[in-house]
Amino acid sequence: MHLIRVLRSSTFRYAMIYMLVFGVSVAGVLGFVYWQTVRVIASQTDDTIQAEITGLAEQYRQFGLLGLVRVIRERSQAAPGRRGLYLLADRNYNRIEGNLSSWPPIARGDPDVVDFLVATNVGEDTKPQVARARTFALAGGFYLLVGRDMTERTDFTKLMTDALIGGLILTLVLGIAGGVLMSRSLLARIEGINRSTEGILQGDLARRMPVRGNRDEFDRLATSLNAMLDQIDGLMTGMRGVADNIAHDLRSPISRLRSRLEVTLMSETDAEGYRRAMEDTIREADGILATFNALLEIALAEAGAVRDRFSPIDLSALAADAGELYGPVAEEKGQVLAAEIESGITVPGNSHLLAQTVANLLDNAIKYTPQDGRIALTVRRDGDGAILSVGDNGPGIPEAARAHVLERFVRLDASRSEPGAGLGLSLVSAVARLHKAALTLDDAAPGLRITLRFPQVVPAANGRIEAPAAPLAAESARRLA
Repeated sequence: MHLIRVLRSSTFRYAMIYMLVFGVSVAGVLGFVYWQTVRVIASQTDDTIQAEITGLAEQYRQFGLLGLVRVIRERSQAAPGRRGLYLLADRNYNRIEGNLSSWPPIARGDPDVVDFLVATNVGEDTKPQVARARTFALAGGFYLLVGRDMTERTDFTKLMTDALIGGLILTLVLGIAGGVLMSRSLLARIEGINRSTEGILQGDLARRMPVRGNRDEFDRLATSLNAMLDQIDGLMTGMRGVADNIAHDLRSPISRLRSRLEVTLMSETDAEGYRRAMEDTIREADGILATFNALLEIALAEAGAVRDRFSPIDLSALAADAGELYGPVAEEKGQVLAAEIESGITVPGNSHLLAQTVANLLDNAIKYTPQDGRIALTVRRDGDGAILSVGDNGPGIPEAARAHVLERFVRLDASRSEPGAGLGLSLVSAVARLHKAALTLDDAAPGLRITLRFPQVVPAANGRIEAPAAPLAAESARRLA
């Protein structure tokens, strides 16, 4: 059964196709060599025969028939199997002199060049050999045949034929063997991936594709699949955490909302009391809606759903608008918001999400910085990219908790008394990943500095970022941080 699977595999089919192409190539090369060599041998033989005929004809003109007979007798003494063929005949093709017993029937008339069989004595054996000859008519009614036996060409032909057949058989055997071995090896790698996939489908989400460590294409595929599975596992873990956090963090505001409505219905109050109850209810509902909207924005940012709608964003103008909006808020708490913004910095991105990010950072800084504190908003170029940072001299975040606070619904103990849902920095982290910006949380000694490093600055687009999104982002930030 395993052999049948190997023979049916695409790898084996590809190996057979390659073997066929290689076999045809080998046959073509050997055939071309054979044809060229035979052609050269035939050409050299014809030239040799023609030269001998010319010389013998000259002997006949100078010394007559007796001189020609003497020369033919001398030349007919060559070793058997590697000899020239000579025959002098009268007008009736009767033999006069030469090493052929009779005039070949095929050479009668005026055939010029002929190929025929001639018996060659090799030891005690007599075997026919192919001979090639040219005929020539002499003055006086005599005929002269000069040729060569083609033993060398026959041997070469047999050698090339045997080599061609042997090469094709060897190619076939090696191709099939190589195809089987290669198919078994590749099927073993694929079966490992299939077994891991089946295990994952059956619920073993911790299972991963096998990696041999030889860095071939299967290792790269397995590494990519494992990275994808890790990402999926992280997203699923995050979703489970989100569901748990939603159930935990929204239970209280929804319970308060319901209790307030019940108390209002059961109590006898005037119109002003009902108005206050409705206003409190609206504020609670706004907080719940802001939480869900933030979760939606985080999900969109993490999924990259808006990346194809990126446009050049004037980061300098966007940060300036946010600074103008939060400046009075900082003054109310006795703080100083200092903005150091380099103009004309444009990055590709989504204006709403970037505005929300800057608003979240500023709102957090203002919320957790004490009175008389200082907040710094900075936008500047950094090589081919840009830096957006917000720093403060507040209590900061312990280094061990800095990665943790980027998760959803995470709030440190010191911030539990402040309003918010613990989604502000989660949204900042998701937006940073969406824009391929490096997010770092550093110690400002004292305080905290949060920095986003954008990898690319693009040419500025016409016009500025519209500011109406900033107040909405600020209101959402106050509910989320």
